[in-house]
Parts: sequence; C-alpha cells; structure tokens
Amino acid sequence: MAKVGIFFGSDTGNTRKVAKAIHKQLGDAIADKPVNIRNATVDDLLAYDVLILGSPTYGDGELPGLSSGNQNESWEEFLPTLADSDFSAKTIALFGLGDQVGYGSNFVDALGFLFDAFSDVGANFIGFTSTEGYDFTRSKGVLDDQFLGLVLDEDNQKELSEARLNAWLAGISPAWQ
Repeated sequence: MAKVGIFFGSDTGNTRKVAKAIHKQLGDAIADKPVNIRNATVDDLLAYDVLILGSPTYGDGELPGLSSGNQNESWEEFLPTLADSDFSAKTIALFGLGDQVGYGSNFVDALGFLFDAFSDVGANFIGFTSTEGYDFTRSKGVLDDQFLGLVLDEDNQKELSEARLNAWLAGISPAWQ
C-alpha cells in the first residue's frame, strides 16, 4: 500500500480545512498529515508515490502566492522549483476551491496551473471530475469537458462539498490500495 502525501496552498484556511478532511477520511495508515506547500520542498513531495495537491484560485485566476496578496509564499513560489525534477513515477490527484458566481470567468484556474507544472515534470494524473452541476463561463481547470480534479465551491455550494469529496476519494482510492 502506497503512503499518500497531501500538500496544499492556502491563505484563508479553506483549502487547509479540505486537506484536513481528506486526511481524516483516509486516516494515518494511508496518508500523512497535510502540509502547507510553503513549508515543503520538492524532495518532500518526491518521497511519496501518490500525492493529493490542493489550491484555491485567488482574484483573477491567480495561484496563492506573494503576488496574489498572500503574506506567505505558496504555490506561485513553489512551482518554479520543480524545473529539474522527475515526477514520472508519481500519481497526482488535484483538488481546487473556487467561487463560480463571483469569478466564473476564471473558476478554479489554479487547477490548470498545477496540472501544467506537474505535467511538465512527467506526473500522472487521476481524479478528473464532471463539470455538471457548476455554472461558470471559463476555467483553466478544465480539459476535455472535465475538471482536472475535485472542485469545491465553499461560497455557493457548500452543501454539496461533502458528497463531492466522498465520491472523489472513492474514485481515486485504487491509487493507494
């Protein structure tokens, strides 16, 4: 059984809460405690065969990081450190938080940034989800009419988050079994 690493970027704490909920569902036997990406290195991620990576999308489709107004470094600063890494033996599942009503023209764009960065270093992805039930105009987090991972809108559809999370975890669980 593969041990799962959970890493997230967050300033307000919502993505951290989801990361903690994922860890609680998986348990200590399957996953290590979630780590904010600002406290991680590439080697920390490379220590796992399976990674669950999460990010909110800020402002006009930005990753969390110094330029989006965060007080601490986050994904924006971390992703360039991947440049010479090899993630070809890694399986990655992404989750993202966004606001489809207030930011429907760049809804969960952060998923697209994470997907592109880790694709460039050879990662394999699981956990794509349907865009059905969401109302947005555009997203870099969509490929072939599917989200690049789990998408939660805690602002407008919080009541759907638990069921979406449970279904997503059930779908990706073969990766660590």
